[in-house]
Amino acid sequence: MHSIPLIDIAPLAGTDTAARRAVAQAVGQAARGIGFFAITGHGVPDACTAGVFAAAQAVFALPAQAKHDLAIARHGHNRGYVGLGVEALDEATAPDLKEAYNLVWTDGATRPHNVWPPIDGWRAQAQAYFDAALAVGRRLHRAFALDLGLPEDFFDDKLDRPQATLRLLHYPACFDADAPAGRAGAGAHTDYGNVTLLATDGVAGLQVQRRGGGWTDVPALPGALVCNIGDCLMRWSNDVYLSTPHRVLPPARERYSVAFFLDPNPDALVSAIPACVPAGTLPRHPPVTAGEHLRQRLAATYGGGPGG
Repeated sequence: MHSIPLIDIAPLAGTDTAARRAVAQAVGQAARGIGFFAITGHGVPDACTAGVFAAAQAVFALPAQAKHDLAIARHGHNRGYVGLGVEALDEATAPDLKEAYNLVWTDGATRPHNVWPPIDGWRAQAQAYFDAALAVGRRLHRAFALDLGLPEDFFDDKLDRPQATLRLLHYPACFDADAPAGRAGAGAHTDYGNVTLLATDGVAGLQVQRRGGGWTDVPALPGALVCNIGDCLMRWSNDVYLSTPHRVLPPARERYSVAFFLDPNPDALVSAIPACVPAGTLPRHPPVTAGEHLRQRLAATYGGGPGG
């Protein structure tokens, strides 16, 4: 599979079991193939998406000192601002030509509060999108469960305190002459968690690695969310589902995107689903908690971890 399938997931919110299974089959086919798919019928209002892109533009327009005060390096726990050149998603290349702002799921008690920029209305815009994307991600897990031969609610209690991150991204315009050899907007990498939901502003740049080599451009799909399988769900499925490397090229004009990363609860045990382990074989990976899995991956990206 070299193309990105487009799937209407609206039936997942309905009562027609056969229709839900049909969506699950389409999602599962994409998860086993290219590892990416785009979804419509997700239920995120256009106004909610417009609001989070407005929030992204506002936070990245803050003065440098204000962004420094909001940095993950100061606040830890994967919350706050990440500056240009701080991350290297592909550890073999130079740092990424992007800046980011992270918000995480929190109950205000057992997890640290988020770091909110001093911008009127910003928190409401970002939180509304966070909540909408989380609902979509949880719904997609019902499709994964059906496709993998599990009870439809298998993942429900593993996503009620998720390690979910909303990441606003800004890629400044970078012409060929300005981009040193080997630099990327975001270096080639796989995502850490179960599934990622990506909204884009229509500016090209995202590419997916094909199984046989080479790269496929992800087209602009207005109103759709681009989804991909992450390392944690690949591990859970005993590598039946595939977490595919992808990258973002430095854009010729500035680019904004909004990524929602859904990882399971920290104490969820990621152990190979029995139906995914062929008879007479052992699981490909030992069990691990989702929290430990995420800590290991963040430490690799940030060179020792972003302060927690």
